[in-house]
This record gives sequence, structure tokens and C-alpha cells, in this order.
Amino acid sequence: MKLVRKNVDKTGEGSVTLVPEQPEDIWHAYNLIAEGDQVRGSTIRKVQNESSTGSSSSSRVRTTLTISVEAIDFDTQAQMLRVKGRNIEENQFVKMGAYHTIDLEMNRAFTLMKPEWDSIALERIEMACDVTQNADVAAVIMQDGLAHVCLITASMTLVRSKIDMTIPRKRKGFVQQHEKGLTKFYEAVMQGILRHVNFDVVKCILVASPGFVKDQFYEYMFQQAVKTDNKVLIENKSKFMLVHASSGFKHSLKEVLQDPAVIVKMSDTKAAGEVKALENFYTTLQLEPAKAFYGRKHILKAADAQAIETLLISDNLFRCYDVGLFEVFVDLVGSFRDSGCGVQLLSRVLVCLLRLAQFMGVVGLFLFSLLVFLGVCFGAAGGSDHSDFVIRLALFLGDIEERLFFSVICGFSVSV
Repeated sequence: MKLVRKNVDKTGEGSVTLVPEQPEDIWHAYNLIAEGDQVRGSTIRKVQNESSTGSSSSSRVRTTLTISVEAIDFDTQAQMLRVKGRNIEENQFVKMGAYHTIDLEMNRAFTLMKPEWDSIALERIEMACDVTQNADVAAVIMQDGLAHVCLITASMTLVRSKIDMTIPRKRKGFVQQHEKGLTKFYEAVMQGILRHVNFDVVKCILVASPGFVKDQFYEYMFQQAVKTDNKVLIENKSKFMLVHASSGFKHSLKEVLQDPAVIVKMSDTKAAGEVKALENFYTTLQLEPAKAFYGRKHILKAADAQAIETLLISDNLFRCYDVGLFEVFVDLVGSFRDSGCGVQLLSRVLVCLLRLAQFMGVVGLFLFSLLVFLGVCFGAAGGSDHSDFVIRLALFLGDIEERLFFSVICGFSVSV
């Protein structure tokens, strides 16, 4: 993302002009634009022309419009962003108040105006415009006849190429056809890597598959590289890493990113930091469940008691249209950072974070266990019966599911 102009005053009101330079920048634009904002950009409008004789004709003209945003449509597969709203500035082709949809495109500037720029939006602009945040990890998830070439950025996982071929089975009389099919498949995967992976930026290329598919492909690829004197592959051979995966489908990337060896290899990438942060939460939830909490209600109550050490929060929560709830989470993140606590803002599109949605998008690791937290919440004196605290908190939360959750974690029986 290229920042052309930034004009935001002390009150937070102002405008920013940006130029998306790659598909991920469209995703950042989607997260920046909200209903009620104003967007100015170049667009195409169909115009009806009437001649002096009464005949009419239509033509498509390019013009610049400013609209008040009412709807936002983002296609994750095609990486297209459409912003719909009413025209709010005089234009020779479009009447005031008329509806129009602006397609935000790569390498075409647009201006975003907000009545108030919050810290999360400004931080996202800084991150998007930082050239070091480009995709520095690539992954090839494959099985016989199926492969996905992916780029893993700090914000999302992009499937750049899908190779799907039918390979004849290896049986008597068809061995040669089977080998030809495999060779054709491996060649297509290799070309996908060469076409979509920028070796000047990417630090690690993961090749994952069940069985020996990855090993056979790796051997084929570098045999071909030597034969054709492909210096790009030969010079970057050390960046490739073979990893086990259960299948060649995209969801298998989740287990690949959790592999300890992969985390070590990716140790200097931001994507690895996000994976490690979430895995730390799951480990704590399993080994010390009284120190790992999730859900908006629980986290907000714990934040009031200053009981959270590390906060992991999905950026999808900042797209909620409940203004009050939006401001609560913006203030929460700001107060945590001001106090020096750890805050990890996680993208809902990064493949390993699909599980975070199960925890309502926000989780936290406590400084101390639940029993101490109960004492903070209810002002308990030392030596009091902790089971009473659990019951009181469960009743306070009210929800049957939450009562069961607390009773299981603490080992006490709570009537539901």
C-alpha cells in the first residue's frame, strides 16, 4: 500500500489518500472503510445522452465521485472490493444523492474520509504501508493430483494457484501413464511456484503433503532446476522445507504452521509470531485452564480487574456495526498498550486463526489464576471459601453455558 497523502487533525477527523499495490492491500482497504465514511475515487458511470432529434444513446465515461458509504462488498477469492453509497458532491454525470458503486482497484488511488480516525485504523495504515510486511512465507500444500500454492502474509493467507489434475492409477499395464501424469503434475506445481513466489522477499517455502509426495516433488523440481540451469531455484534451495500434512487441501495448512520445526524456521516472520501467540493460548488452556479465558463478556470483566497479561483479539471485531461495542474494543486495546500489556491483533483470514472464531474473536491470558481473579471481583478476604466465589461469579454471569464452563474449570459443582 502506498500512502499518497495523510491529513488527520488532532480531533481525529480528516482524510487519507492511498494506492493499493497488491491484493492484500484490498483487504486492508476493506478493514479501513466503514459505513458512514466517505470515499472519493475514479469510477466508470453509464450515461444516457439525448440528441436534439429525441434519440438517445448510452456511453460509459470515467469520472471521479465522492460517495457516503452505505454498503461494502469484499470478494476474498477475486480480491475485489465494491463500495456502494450516495453521491455527495456535484458532478456533471451523476446527480446529488444518486446511488453509485465504486470498485477499488490496484494501482488506482482513492481517498477515505472519516469523522474520527481511531488508533486501530491508523495502525493498520502504518502496517499496510510498511514494505517489510509483504508476504515472507510461501507454502505448497499437495497430494497426488492436487496442490495449492499459497502466500502467507502478516494479515492473511492467499491461494495464488490451485493445480487439480487426474493422475492415472499405478496398476499393471498403466505404469507409464501414471509416471507421465505425475511428471505433468509436478511440472505444473513447479511453474506455479516460479510464477507466484517472489524469492527476493520470501524467506521460507514450506512444501507439505501426506506420505512421500513432497519428497518426490522436491527431488523432481531440483533435478529439473539442474537440467535447465534454473538459478532462481538452485540459489534458493535452502529456503525450502519439507513438512508432513494430512492432505493437499488448504485447511491442512493449519497443522503445518503448528509444527514446532516450522515455527523455528519461520521465527523471524510476523505470521509465525501470530501462530505462536495463539498456540500459547491453547497450551495454557489445556495445562492451566484457570489462566486462559475467552469471550467478550469474560475478557471485558477481567480487563476491568486488570487481571489480563496478554490479549489476543481478532481484527474482525473492529468491523462490528455496533458503535458502542466498537468503541469498547478500541478503548480496550488502547488502554492495554498504554499499560504495557501484550496485545496481539490477529487477522480473521490468516488460516490458523479460523479457530479463534470459536472463542468469539477475543482471548486472554491471566496474570493469576481464576480463584485470585474471583477475589479481586468480589473483594474476598483471605482464607474464604473459594467455591462460594465460583458460585457467585457463575450466578452473576447468568448464562447456563457460562456456569457450566466455570464449574468445569474450577472443579466445583454449580447448579444450573
